[in-house]
Amino acid sequence: MKPSNTIRLLLVDDHKLLLDGLKEAIEQEKDLEMVAQADNGRKALAQVKQFKPDVVVMDISMPELNGIEATRQIIKQFPQQKILTLSMHADKHYVMGMLKAGVAGYVLKTNAFEELAFAVRQVASGNFYVSPEITGIVVNSALEQEGAPLSMQENELSSREIEVLQLLAEGKSNEDMAETLTISKRTIEIHRQNLRKKLGLNTIAELTKYAIKNGIISL
Repeated sequence: MKPSNTIRLLLVDDHKLLLDGLKEAIEQEKDLEMVAQADNGRKALAQVKQFKPDVVVMDISMPELNGIEATRQIIKQFPQQKILTLSMHADKHYVMGMLKAGVAGYVLKTNAFEELAFAVRQVASGNFYVSPEITGIVVNSALEQEGAPLSMQENELSSREIEVLQLLAEGKSNEDMAETLTISKRTIEIHRQNLRKKLGLNTIAELTKYAIKNGIISL
């Protein structure tokens, strides 16, 4: 039985083998407990509402709703929620995107089994943690006082438009998107028109390229 001061975790990743491995590792830690898991950002938001975890461990590249946008939506609804990124991406684009979205830490998957437990405890205690390999990115960006990599999206696109853009780039039809987002096909078409107008991109290929370039989806 876990002690009363156990840190309750929600793990969000679409790679089942990694999730299984992390779950097994967490079970070895007396003060950590995985209370739920999700394989995309949309499910993560629902799990946060249901389980109210102490820390959410969030991947970035996931279907339907990526980790950056999921983090934005979670923090918007639950400002006190602590989120720790666990990602394979070590480049500035993703690191600063997640930090700007509101995460309290960033761990590389290459270091997952060595660093994750320590990072979770740091974040749960109200501290900030990043893997040593990406510390330079964070420091340099702070010194340069740069905005988030997704600043164009934040300034021009609504959260719903970003969701539609991701689903569109993943090859979903209007009907599929309407069902996923629980809105009408007419509303989907309006969002698509707004995307084309705001971004100046007219084809699905152009929109998909934009989504890849800005980290909304990954290859």
